[in-house]
Amino acid sequence: MNLFGHHLIATPTFLQPSSAPVRPHAGTAKPSKAAADTNAPAANDSSETASEFAVHQGDCTLLLPQYADRSFDLVVTDPPYIVGYRDRSGRSVANDDNDKWLEPAFREIYRVLAQDAFCLSFYGWNQTDRFFAAWKAAGFRIGGHITFPKRYSSSVRLVRYQHESAYLLVKGQPEPANVIGDVIDWGAYTGNKLHPTQKPLSILVPLIQAFSKPGAHVLDPFMGSGSTLAAGMMCGRHCTGIELDKGNFEIAKKRLTRMAQSRSRLVDDIG
Repeated sequence: MNLFGHHLIATPTFLQPSSAPVRPHAGTAKPSKAAADTNAPAANDSSETASEFAVHQGDCTLLLPQYADRSFDLVVTDPPYIVGYRDRSGRSVANDDNDKWLEPAFREIYRVLAQDAFCLSFYGWNQTDRFFAAWKAAGFRIGGHITFPKRYSSSVRLVRYQHESAYLLVKGQPEPANVIGDVIDWGAYTGNKLHPTQKPLSILVPLIQAFSKPGAHVLDPFMGSGSTLAAGMMCGRHCTGIELDKGNFEIAKKRLTRMAQSRSRLVDDIG
């Protein structure tokens, strides 16, 4: 596995929209030249690029406009839930206290997604109206709802909160690579060792396998600790991630670089 090294871009330099070619179709067996070009936008960010992944540190509402239309075959993302979350150790999620980013981000996500393709987005259940408004304003239609029951309670208030959910968002007329059920077991608790809202690979792998083909280019614009990219690499996809928080970006970069170098089957407690 050849790694091209870590490069820091100190001066803001923005690509023009026409500087990268448009991808013609989703789910190709081998990524096109356009897919390779989307790995390295010139931006005010830190980046890590390998043959299987590219990660960028910065605001996705500023970085996504640098990509050409229809650059990605699938989006799987876990954005802030807009709930002001803070875990027991005091860790929080950037931009989880406002929704200013919500419509601009999903408008760009829709634009850079292939014409007939899927986006899977986790969301805050008590902010469903805001997420629905942003998804529909971007152009998505709702294709399904997937529930991930947990074997433990995340919190206890009026009820025991024991599941997470994601909506299947649709652009165009895509067909899944294979049809899966809309209930997927959460699996073992990750311990949130790498991120305060860390998702296990056990729920991400079946999503990527169902809604994209081998060789597809997968995007996560709210990358966190890189779980979507790790799952995508395990499935033979080429992955791009963007993360606003510098600390989370460094965790993801280290995690994915180690995976690319060792070609290991990554587990969620790698730090």
